[in-house]
Amino acid sequence: MPASSFHFAPRRPLGRTGFVASPLGIGDLADRSAPFDSMVATLRRALDAGLNVIDTAPAYEDGLSEQVVGAALAGRREGVFVIDKIDHPDAPVTPQVMESLGRLGLDRPDLLVFHNVSDLALWQRIIAPGGPMEALGKCLRRGLTRFRGVSSHHPEVLLAALESGTCDVVMLPLGPFCDARYADQVLPRAKALGVGVVAFKAFGAGKLLGDTEGYGRPIGTAGAVPSHPVLPRLAVAECVRYVLTHDPDVALLGLSNPDEQDAAFEAAAHFEPMDPRELLEVRRRAEEAIRGKGEVWWNP
Repeated sequence: MPASSFHFAPRRPLGRTGFVASPLGIGDLADRSAPFDSMVATLRRALDAGLNVIDTAPAYEDGLSEQVVGAALAGRREGVFVIDKIDHPDAPVTPQVMESLGRLGLDRPDLLVFHNVSDLALWQRIIAPGGPMEALGKCLRRGLTRFRGVSSHHPEVLLAALESGTCDVVMLPLGPFCDARYADQVLPRAKALGVGVVAFKAFGAGKLLGDTEGYGRPIGTAGAVPSHPVLPRLAVAECVRYVLTHDPDVALLGLSNPDEQDAAFEAAAHFEPMDPRELLEVRRRAEEAIRGKGEVWWNP
């Protein structure tokens, strides 16, 4: 796999963690239809370009993502911030963490977050006395992680998480087709509190870039994703520029091939903020690009 010609230096601390992160992060690359070595090489290509934040979860291809991350980090763990997740907050926390460590083959991830907490009642159970957040705190004190947080598809949950004081990092949707409250309310509140912000959904689960219901699933019940555009699309560079204009600490991108990586790297390397008119125009076009492509689960 050809090496990227881009190289990114760490930009700023990820909230109060003290880790100095690259502006782009590496999202989930797992795909059971792809050769394992190819996925590892793709992830390492992003590391070679200077990206130093990696996101994974047990739910991503039933643990395959964690295995890819572990293989890619063999011999090069130092200086990389690894995010992993707890998929089932109502189940015992520590066994889930230990299973993830087994798949990763690492002593610990840097950050463990409760995954996709998008219901206020669930969040309240997580932070209740003696609840899952306390259990995660025990894992932290045992050295099984360095930091803790939450990922969510609901701005009200994220605001409640920030006010709880229990999160070192929050993970949130931020892109041309995302609820405006993520950018207008959650992001500035997190920065004011010194909580790190890792953004995802820049490409709208791929819906903004192609004719898919998300993550490569063809529209409808049969047939392949067309190789040529049928419905409106945005470009990788437009989505990346839109997200970076809002200035999260890290923008996670799931870029599964060198061409997509280089398009994103080019946009980030030559980034100039969008003005308000450009932001509005990209949002308008995103509404067209996502229409007819299934559920938008990250907007309440």
